[in-house]
Amino acid sequence: MAGRTLQGTVTSNSMNKTVVVTVGRRTKHPKYGKYINLSSKYHVHDEKEVSKLGDVVTIQECKPISKTKSWKLIEVIRQGEKT
Repeated sequence: MAGRTLQGTVTSNSMNKTVVVTVGRRTKHPKYGKYINLSSKYHVHDEKEVSKLGDVVTIQECKPISKTKSWKLIEVIRQGEKT
């Protein structure tokens, strides 16, 4: 049983084996018709701690690992900018 998969950007990696991934989406306002950029933050389990700040990653829904973590890291698609 595979859960939903999403693609987003790593915005925080300061926790042990956990990263925060921001997933953006565009939706149309129901009344005015203007397109709005919305984003959601997900706590993601990163077992091997391979992702860095700014990386574009694929995440998948899984059974709850902790109170806030119910997503796991599948792969790093693109490395972030090196500063």
